Amino acid sequence: MFTPSAADVRRFFCQVYAKARQGSVLEPIETIAAGWLDLHPEYAADFADLDAALRAMHAVSNSGTNPFLHLSMHLTLSEQCSIDQPRGIRQAIELLSRKRNSLHLAHHEAMECLGSMLWESQRNGKAPDGDSYIACVRRRATTD
Repeated sequence: MFTPSAADVRRFFCQVYAKARQGSVLEPIETIAAGWLDLHPEYAADFADLDAALRAMHAVSNSGTNPFLHLSMHLTLSEQCSIDQPRGIRQAIELLSRKRNSLHLAHHEAMECLGSMLWESQRNGKAPDGDSYIACVRRRATTD
């Protein structure tokens, strides 16, 4: 399992942002990340300056959001769907995407489920519960 540090994550997204803007060849995972970066132009300044991103690593954002975490979750969901791990997540995200008529909006809702699962896992000192995570996404896809 790959466990990058917060600085590694910031470097990755800043480097992808720079490479994409320069028209450089991207690795497959960078191409996926660049697609999500393009859907979040409000974060462009955060990704444009690696030194500032690293300096701000421990600062609390005025907006209450962490663009690096947000994009990491998009990337996580994309990867989970590509390999259907945990099993059933691909179908659950597809159902939610159809309901919302947007993969982007579906990801934002699924992020809440993913975040809750991780928080519960850490709080209880147990392994993440993939079944409850998928059930959460499915509930969002089948209820109003």
